[in-house]
Amino acid sequence: MTEVWEPLKVDTPRGTFEVFRNGDGKPLCVTHLYSAFNQTGDHFAHAFLSWRTVYLVNLRDAGNSPRVRHQTELSMDMAVDDLDAIRAALGVAAWDYAGHSTGGMLGLKYALAHPESLGALIVAGAAASHHYNQRKDCIYHPDHPQFGRMQQLLEQLKDPRLPDTKRQRLTRQRTELSLYQPEHYDRYFDGRVTKRLAPSRLEYFSAWDFSAFDVRTRLANIHLPVLVACGRHDVQCPFWCSEEMHQLIPGSYLAEFASSNHYPFLEEPDKFQRVVEALLHTRDAEDLRLSSHGE
Repeated sequence: MTEVWEPLKVDTPRGTFEVFRNGDGKPLCVTHLYSAFNQTGDHFAHAFLSWRTVYLVNLRDAGNSPRVRHQTELSMDMAVDDLDAIRAALGVAAWDYAGHSTGGMLGLKYALAHPESLGALIVAGAAASHHYNQRKDCIYHPDHPQFGRMQQLLEQLKDPRLPDTKRQRLTRQRTELSLYQPEHYDRYFDGRVTKRLAPSRLEYFSAWDFSAFDVRTRLANIHLPVLVACGRHDVQCPFWCSEEMHQLIPGSYLAEFASSNHYPFLEEPDKFQRVVEALLHTRDAEDLRLSSHGE
C-alpha cells in the first residue's frame, strides 16, 4: 500500500467514473453517498488495506465522476447500479463492499439489488431506515441538544465558495460532534486525508432519498457474510440501529465499540482491525474450502 491512492478513470456504459485504488489482495469497494474523494484516500477505506485491494469510488457529481443531467441521477438506486457497472468494467467477478454511515446504507441496497456481485458486506455506523432520526438520542432529531449546531454546520459546508481554511475549521467542528472524545481529534485526523462533501448529493439525499429509505422488511434476503459495526455512543446512527440490522440479517455479526461514537475505525482502531480481519479471513477460508472441493 502507498499513502497516495492511484487514480483510475473507469469507463462503463453508464459513464466514466473516478476511482482510486490502493492496497493488495482481493477487491473491496468503498464509497460514501455524499463524499468527494481524491488521491489522499479516506480514513475508513484505509482500514482495509492490509487485506484487500480497495477501490474508492466517487459517485455521480462527486470529484471527476459524471455530472448529472437530472437530479434523479443522484438517487441511491442509481448509485448501486453505477457501482455494479464499475465492478464489471474493472473485470471483477465479485468484490466485498464496506460502507460507513450513508455508505453503509448504500451497501444494504447494493446487497439487495446485486447479491451476486458481493462476497461480504461491512456496514459501520449505519441504519436500515430513515427512522434513525426519530429518537432524541440522534443528533438529527430536533430535541437533541446539538441538533441546531449540526444543521448550521451542514448548511455552511454546502457552500462551494467557502475558503479552504474556513471549510477545514467547520469540518472539524462538525466531526467533533460525533466523537466520544473530541479532544483527541488531532490524533484521529492528521490532515493527510482531504476529502470533501458533494453538496448536490447531500441535498438530494436530504430532500428525496432519506424519507423513502427503509429496507428493513427485505434484510432477511441478504445471505452473505455481514459485519455490522457501531460505536455505543453513536449520535448519528445510534447503536440500536445496528442492533436492529443485526437481528434482521440472517447470520450477521454485530461488533459493539464501547468507547466510540460515529468513528469506531479511528476511535478504537485495534479492535476494528480485529473484527474486520475475523470476517474477511472467515470469508477467505470459505472461498478456499469451496475451491478445493471443486464447488
